[in-house]
Amino acid sequence: MELSNLDRLDPQILLGIVNEKLRLGSGNLADLAAEMELDSLALEQRLAEIGFHYHNDVNQFRRG
Repeated sequence: MELSNLDRLDPQILLGIVNEKLRLGSGNLADLAAEMELDSLALEQRLAEIGFHYHNDVNQFRRG
């Protein structure tokens, strides 16, 4: 799935994709961003728009 244009994807779908990839193989957000050639800051900002933030201790985006 193409994630390079983050602003075109529905943020809820993006959240599901990103959390699944984090759960299934990426060690952390930086690894995921490098693997998928994404700007991690842009990804964090996009998901913050719907109230989700990355939590390193559980390696996923959660509300709050």
